[in-house]
Amino acid sequence: MNPSRPPLGDSSLAALVKGYNWLPDLRSRTAGPLVRVRMAGRHAVALRGPEAVRFFYDERHVERATALPGPVLSTLFGRGAVHTLDGTAHRVRKDMFLSLLTGREAVAALVDEVASAWDEAVDAWSGQPSVVLFDEASRVLTRGVCRWAGIPLDHAGETARDLVAMVDGFATAGPRHWRARRARSRSEAWLARLVEDVREGAAPAPTGSPLDTVARHRDADGRTLDPHTAAVELLNIVRPTAAVCWFVTYAGHALHFRPEIRQRLAEDDPAYAVAFAHELRRFYPFAPFIGGRAVTDLEWQGERIPAGTLILLDLYGQNHDPDLWDRPLVLDPRRFLKAPPGRDALVPQGGGDRATGHRCPGEDATIALLAALGPRLARLEYDVPAQDLRIPLSRIPARVRSGFVMERVHVPMRPLATSRAAAE
Repeated sequence: MNPSRPPLGDSSLAALVKGYNWLPDLRSRTAGPLVRVRMAGRHAVALRGPEAVRFFYDERHVERATALPGPVLSTLFGRGAVHTLDGTAHRVRKDMFLSLLTGREAVAALVDEVASAWDEAVDAWSGQPSVVLFDEASRVLTRGVCRWAGIPLDHAGETARDLVAMVDGFATAGPRHWRARRARSRSEAWLARLVEDVREGAAPAPTGSPLDTVARHRDADGRTLDPHTAAVELLNIVRPTAAVCWFVTYAGHALHFRPEIRQRLAEDDPAYAVAFAHELRRFYPFAPFIGGRAVTDLEWQGERIPAGTLILLDLYGQNHDPDLWDRPLVLDPRRFLKAPPGRDALVPQGGGDRATGHRCPGEDATIALLAALGPRLARLEYDVPAQDLRIPLSRIPARVRSGFVMERVHVPMRPLATSRAAAE
């Protein structure tokens, strides 16, 4: 067989069945620097490692605009989103996100709103026989991010369900996928009307807020975003924050099985809280891989990659690669205490440079939110009843099956560390 050609058999079904382990399993059985497969009848190659990250995010090699499947655009990102752009158009739109999500003050303000929403919610949890952490965290994060974004919110629970549905149904067929599509349609219509009202002066938008910034943003062509695209990008600000509920639930899972980590996290140690956030994102499953298309004939470590080939970056496999991480299957925040992770080594939300590439601009916010909420969760007192705490890796996106049920939640009578300190 020609080594530059993929196998005859299609791997699409195997990817759906095996989920996160699909590419790591193939990699373990493949000699050479890359894995060749056939996806939906097309030639595809899979890479991993810091050097592969730099190769993948080089726009001379890979473009993302035509690589995102329609079902993903109709659920997770939205049509016309920044993720579908390349070159100057992408950089101008991305600058808007960077201005909102990467400054220290902006991140701290978001964390303050979410932490305040958490503290309010915890008081209510104390009066309930049980709560599901995944559901409660999604509502807390939704309330906090919408306050910060300047988006009026009447029903946090309904909005949180829609934001979660968009993430939960992007990589599957059937009921989850159709719930995601309906959730996106509702949310886009709501926010498009809000943008129109802001532009007409019928609704307020705090100066400099994400709502104000998106409504007034001008793209590379000098035009403001049409209401639908503006709604799509507002969702691409608030949806990823709501999706942090996956990691908050993973935090509950981790602290239940590793009480020594819970004890350490409950202490006032911002450095350990940040290290815990990094390790949580490395250890637990989130995005399995991302894809782009070769813009020209390429070569990777002596292997030919024809133009048009689908190039997959194996995020989950890289975050568990024993060549990069000591004891990769052990959750140990101490690995990040001496130094932060390398930019292209830890890639739960993608890699590359945020300013020029497609790396998630909200990564700093995710880390800061987890560094603020992790200690708060560790300091709560609660019981964990018998439940299904498995995390099936065949499900994308994976999640704790039970959602992590907590009973008899009790707020200890001692001060909490400030969220701004955690963010900084």
